[in-house]
Amino acid sequence: MSFSLPVPAWLKPTQDSEAAENIRKGHNPWVDAVHLLWSVWIFFGPLMDKGFTSKWLVIVVASYPIFLLLYALCLVRPQRSLYRYTWAIALLGYITTAFDSSTGACYFIYGCVMFRACEYGWGKYLLNLFAMCAIFALVASQRGLPWQVIAYLIMMVAVISTVINVGISTSKKNAALKLSQDEVRRLAATAERERIGRDLHDLLGHTLSLITLKLELSRKLFDRDPVASRRELEEAENVARHALGEVRAAVTGIRATDLAAELASARLLLESSAVHLDYGNLPPSLPVDVERSLALVIREAVTNIHRHAGATEASVRFECTADKLDMQICDNGRGGQNAEGNGINGMRERVRALGGTLSIDSPPKRGTKISVHVPLGAKRRVAQDFASPADGEPSDLARGAA
Repeated sequence: MSFSLPVPAWLKPTQDSEAAENIRKGHNPWVDAVHLLWSVWIFFGPLMDKGFTSKWLVIVVASYPIFLLLYALCLVRPQRSLYRYTWAIALLGYITTAFDSSTGACYFIYGCVMFRACEYGWGKYLLNLFAMCAIFALVASQRGLPWQVIAYLIMMVAVISTVINVGISTSKKNAALKLSQDEVRRLAATAERERIGRDLHDLLGHTLSLITLKLELSRKLFDRDPVASRRELEEAENVARHALGEVRAAVTGIRATDLAAELASARLLLESSAVHLDYGNLPPSLPVDVERSLALVIREAVTNIHRHAGATEASVRFECTADKLDMQICDNGRGGQNAEGNGINGMRERVRALGGTLSIDSPPKRGTKISVHVPLGAKRRVAQDFASPADGEPSDLARGAA
């Protein structure tokens, strides 16, 4: 049995509020309430002045609930209307400053800092911030606060606002980067589906129509001309075998991973963790099995850099001759790679299947270098002619026996 307090309609988050944004991100809608911890200075202010007095208690009891309400409205109301509540918090600070400077200064700083959440351009934002600070300086000077304290508080507003702005800007850039990565993946998947659909339509549409036509003709000729009927069946069988070979070739092309596409995806992944990936010229046309295996090795290595290396730079380099291909994947991370998990073992197996070798050099605090050497002129361990047959089709050996 769950118990929750009813929330008034005017405290429910609107669609374009900060609380609604937190919900969309999978966070608690009130996660930003953690910033209220800074308001603890209201209760420590008297320790640096005259101590806790009845006057201070009346001011805090009268103003703090209003401050909490205004703060909550800043989280649940539309961003276009937040300027009203931030100015209301600042006004609460001006009023309380006339009676207790430490409490009023805390409200004033909250009002200035939270104003950045409004949907204003830089010019309007700075103009409002300057007006807030000017009014506070006037009220505080009338209260008799030293100008050094006033300047210190305004400087604190400037520093905190700068930090908040940098955080908001970084968050927006990260969100935009994530959206661009998702869009690239979505467009790539859509393009691949369209390509597969076109290939299968072009490949199978005419072939299946031809097989159907020959089978119909064979059925009609079965009683009148058995020899011609048998000939049509043999031709339909040959067409089906040829189509099966084309389907196998198409599936091999679909399963193959292009090096250029894999490196582009790797660069997007590493940029999300502030790692710059540099790769030089790609090798010329490679055998399908070599290119597919190297792409998967790059994917696993880049995933390890993203998760564990703590690097800022990474690179992939190729050296290709008629007889061999050398590939190096390097990063400037923490290094010290001793134990080899499933990922590295999988990379070794892929390279070994090509008749090549993989070595790892990972001294502590000096980054990691993965070197891959693959022979190109050597005979592949498993030739395509002896690939496993498709499900439901007899192998060449079985056909020969038949």
